[in-house]
Amino acid sequence: MKKRRKHKRLKIIIAVICLLLIALMLFFQRNVTKILISISEATIRSITTVAVNDAIYYTLNDNLRYEDLITITYDEAGDVATITTDSLKINRIARDTAYLSQENLTRMSAEGIQVPIGALTGIEALAGFGQKINIKIIPISNVECRFVSKFVDAGINQTKHSLYLEIVSDISIIMPDKTSNLASTIEVLICESVIAGKIPDAYLQASLAGSGGSLVPKS
Repeated sequence: MKKRRKHKRLKIIIAVICLLLIALMLFFQRNVTKILISISEATIRSITTVAVNDAIYYTLNDNLRYEDLITITYDEAGDVATITTDSLKINRIARDTAYLSQENLTRMSAEGIQVPIGALTGIEALAGFGQKINIKIIPISNVECRFVSKFVDAGINQTKHSLYLEIVSDISIIMPDKTSNLASTIEVLICESVIAGKIPDAYLQASLAGSGGSLVPKS
């Protein structure tokens, strides 16, 4: 009789221990995943900034001038008739920047992320403590570039025209039990100039729409 009671008590103890272990594993898994995703996102954002800046550095020419990309013609009254772009140069800059950004991002993220051992406890207060270990992540990224044109009043019959390169990175960080998606947008000033003369309302109204005025490409 006593053996049966001991045997039953042992089963209960084992069951309780198993339940506690399962609960502990679920707790750590949830919290560790949360912390790892937070660290991964911060790391990827930093990597993305460096990758894009490096791509821009190698893509853009230091001697690039406003006149190299933009051509302005005037009417008989001295007002701006057309603002046209060198579509070949602009497309090349956007294509090369997107390609190099993608390559840099893939190469840099392949090195993984450095995570303190304290983060593996699942306790946020200990996330920054302990020796760092390298954890591999699988980022899937897509980089797109486009030019944005903005017009700002610079005085009487004068308008400052700025041409920006907007780099948009959409990244998915794949982890064993969760996927995190994040987007990064970096806007870089390519060139700018003050235009004398009245500019057609079509350009100004487009620039006020929020995404910048679309220029007329050369035929």
